[in-house]
This record gives sequence, C-alpha cells and structure tokens, in this order.
Amino acid sequence: MKDRGGRGDQPSVDDRYTQWKSLVPVLYDWLANHNLVWPSLSCRWGPQLEQATYKNRQRLYLSEQTDGSVPNTLVIANCEVVKPRVAAAEHISQFNEEARSPFVKKFKTIIHPGEVNRIRELPQNSKIVATHTDSPDVLIWDVETQPNRHAVLGAQDSRPDLILTGHQDNAEFALAMCPIEPLVLSGGKDKSVVLWSIQDHISCLAADQVSGKSPGASSTSSKSTPKVGANGDKTADSPTVGPRGIYQGHADTVEDVQFCPSSAQEFCSVGDDSCLILWDARTGSNPVLKVEKAHEADLHCVDWNPHDVNLILTGSADNSVRMFDRRNLTSGGAGSPVHIFEGHNAAVLCVQWSPDKSSVFGSSAEDGILNIWDHEKIGKKQENAGTKAPNSPPGLFFRHAGHRDKVVDFHWNSSDPWTIVSVSDDGESTGGGGTLQIWRMIDLIYRPEEEVLAELEKFKSHILSCHS
Repeated sequence: MKDRGGRGDQPSVDDRYTQWKSLVPVLYDWLANHNLVWPSLSCRWGPQLEQATYKNRQRLYLSEQTDGSVPNTLVIANCEVVKPRVAAAEHISQFNEEARSPFVKKFKTIIHPGEVNRIRELPQNSKIVATHTDSPDVLIWDVETQPNRHAVLGAQDSRPDLILTGHQDNAEFALAMCPIEPLVLSGGKDKSVVLWSIQDHISCLAADQVSGKSPGASSTSSKSTPKVGANGDKTADSPTVGPRGIYQGHADTVEDVQFCPSSAQEFCSVGDDSCLILWDARTGSNPVLKVEKAHEADLHCVDWNPHDVNLILTGSADNSVRMFDRRNLTSGGAGSPVHIFEGHNAAVLCVQWSPDKSSVFGSSAEDGILNIWDHEKIGKKQENAGTKAPNSPPGLFFRHAGHRDKVVDFHWNSSDPWTIVSVSDDGESTGGGGTLQIWRMIDLIYRPEEEVLAELEKFKSHILSCHS
C-alpha cells in the first residue's frame, strides 16, 4: 500500500471547500494556511521554543517530496502559534490558497537520502527525530546539530546521526517512538516489526555536544559502517545499530506500529493482512494476541490511548475507524470493536487520540476530511436533542474540511491544547504541491454545554445593555 492516494472523484470538492471557507470565522478560534511547493507526507510538532503574550513559537517538522529536480528534504520550521481568543475572526478567513503563511518560516533544511515518508519525534527529547524512506533502514537525526543545507540538484545527502538496521525489505510507513524509554519501533514489507534501543546513542550524543564533537560519532554499541541510502548514495560513516528484537506474525506489509503509553515492553501493529497484533517483548517474538480480521480491508493506521491504555484505534481502507478494548480481544476470527466510526467516504490514513481529553480523537482520510470524534458522546441525550447535525455519525462533533485532497498526516499539539497541524498532498486536485494548515476550533464547540450557555447568556446581557 505504497500509494496513499487514489481516491474516487469528488466533483463537489470545490463547493465543499467554498462552503467551509465561508464558515471559518464561526468555527475556528485560529487558522493558518500555508501553501507547500512540494507535498509533505508527514507533519509533527517539535519542542516549544518561546512563550509570548499573544503567541508561542514552536518547531515544526515537515518534508519535501520532490520530483527529482531538487533533492528530497527534511524541513525544520519555526511556527508562530497564536494563543486562544487572540485572532480576529475576519482575519483568519482572509488567506490566499497559493500563498505561504507568515506564521510558518523555514529554519533548517536537511537533504534526505530518498523521500521522507514518515517523521516521528522522540518524546523524551523532541530534537531527535526518526524518518522512514524507501529503504529497509530507519534514519535518526539530531535536528539541532545537523548543518543547514541548500537543496540544489547534485547536492550530497546529509549524514544521519544513526542508522537502524534489521529489516529485510523496505520499511516505508510504520514508525513509532516510545514515550517511556528511547526505543524505536518500525514495520515494513518484510512483514516484520523491529524494535531498537537508541539509549546508548542518545547518551553519547549528549556527551558529544558537551565536548564539541561532531554529530554522528560512533558509540560503544554501534558500528560505523557506510550504508547505502534510498538513492544509492552512501551515507558515509553513519553509525549503525542492530535490532533489540524482530517480531513476526503478519502475513503482509506492516503499515503502522504504536507503543503502549504505559509500558516500553508492549506495542501493537496493523497491516495489509487486516490484522491487529499485540506484542510483549518480555514474552518473546511471537504475538501475544492477534485479531485476524480487525477490519474488512487493509489497515493503515493505529493509535493507543495515552489516558486509557485499554483503548486502541485503527483506521482502514474500508473507510472506517474502529475502537478496540484490549480486555475484550480474542485471538483469531473477526475482531469485536467497542464501536465502529463511519464518517469518511474513502480510506482512512491517520488516527490519533487527543492529548487534551481522553475520549477525543481525530481521523483523516483520502476524502480530504479530518474528523474530530468524542466516543463519550455516543448514545448520550444531547446527541439526540437537536445539537447533533442531521445524518451525522454518532460521536462526530467537528469536520475540518479545509483540505481539497487526501489528508496524509496530522498531529495534535501537546504544548498548545486543541491545536492541530494537518497536511494534504494536493497533487491530484491542483497539479502539485500540498497544503499545510494549523488550526484550532472555537472553544464553544468542545467546552461543557452549561459553561458555554452561561458565557453566551453573559454576552447577550452585555449586548442588550449596550443597546439600552
């Protein structure tokens, strides 16, 4: 499932977009639209750099998937994140789709060996990122110490600080970093899930920065061996680390992996074999539990709830998102999800739990929509009392329709509540490039109903007193 596009024709996409843009001042607290010359297949928040009165400055990790006329790159950008209730409603909707946003500035360019399919940051130190390209290796970068490069045709690739080896075939999408220890997890076309520790390298890197050594210096547990990148060039002298474990149980390409938020030893994976597999490194390399038919088609994505470690989300080419409770899972046969969320009309590409509320998550798909759900709303009275839109799927409470093509990735901002960055690959609809959007829905949508009504009543009283 290399091609994460190819959705069916949607002739109403321009009408949908026009309608969405007219509603931006009503639905959003803040929105920034940034036109990308080249599509970015991944987007991730980095560390927050500075807090000011009206906005915060934060790193943003993107990529440039080029046509070969210039090198593929990993981009480190600085983003100005406007604080809640600061932006004027009339300003956030006045943007030019073809323009770059003043809120997003490129800070550094790393020339990447091959296109960047996936970026993941290390939770303990978000200056360390891992990337997947069209090769068996995972590349580790210290984005602060890497030199800034000028991406011109013929320029030599940047040198990764570390190369993780162990896959026997290309590993293109499935990638995760552990929230507890510096561990990296990957899946690939070899049907394997591979686990590495980069603890020694991180310690060595910290020592090198103190002593002034160059990045990528070899540590005691890694070998300095020239490796061949995706474009055939050698990433000369980058240290390599072999796997801590290789886990086999899938019958097809592994498309996504995720660590259990409360355990460095437990993780899960999904693949094109329609399976969801739970693993425990303490019990060996065989699956702990294998749900043979978690969906009706290929599984593209998985996420584990950081607030409730029993809940796991999966997204699939069958257009649905499913929520599983691991206490209720049994190996073999079809999975029994707690709920099936059906709000997309094309393959789901990305699912992610909100860091701000345990029952909220987002899902993005090839239909160009990013849906925000709250599973606690399912079956509650307010859903049936007129507050829910007609024909709206249970649990769905916000649809971000600002992209005009497949939304390939998005990321909640853990430093800035309810703020999301999302990217779409606009090649099919606009003839090239991509769109980056940073947005926050208006808080009247997600705050408790009594609180919102009290505020609106107060506002109403103020308006009436101004008129009298």
